Amino acid sequence: MCDAVGRSKPSGFFGIIARRICPKRLLPFAPDHTMSHSKTNNTVALVCASIGVALALPAAAQNQGNADAGRAKSSMCAGCHSIPGYKTAFPAVYSVPKIDGQHAAYIVSALRAYKSGERQHPSMRAIAASLSDQDMADLAAFFSNEPMKSASK
Repeated sequence: MCDAVGRSKPSGFFGIIARRICPKRLLPFAPDHTMSHSKTNNTVALVCASIGVALALPAAAQNQGNADAGRAKSSMCAGCHSIPGYKTAFPAVYSVPKIDGQHAAYIVSALRAYKSGERQHPSMRAIAASLSDQDMADLAAFFSNEPMKSASK
């Protein structure tokens, strides 16, 4: 594959990664006289992809939830979500969902949606706004490891 000037571009998986991760100024795709165009460009793409993976790993590891830390942070959740059969009247009357035993990814996703305003509930939005990504991961780890309890009692 070539650009408008006729220079070769990396192709395949590494080409896709390189184009998404590396700024254009770092990918000149200029001819290299020691290697074929394809080899040079795939090497550049591999280096850029490796850098992207290396940068993503610490962020993924940082958001691993700690159930013990989540337990310490869960008091604000327990007031509504740990009371069997609890119903709230603000902003409307509805049954508060139980979150014990819920999937961690779902809990984090829901909290992020409240924080961003994608989900609309004044109390949950205010609580989620005060949480960091690590707080959300810790709470999710705690609640996902708790045994599921019936909400009807």
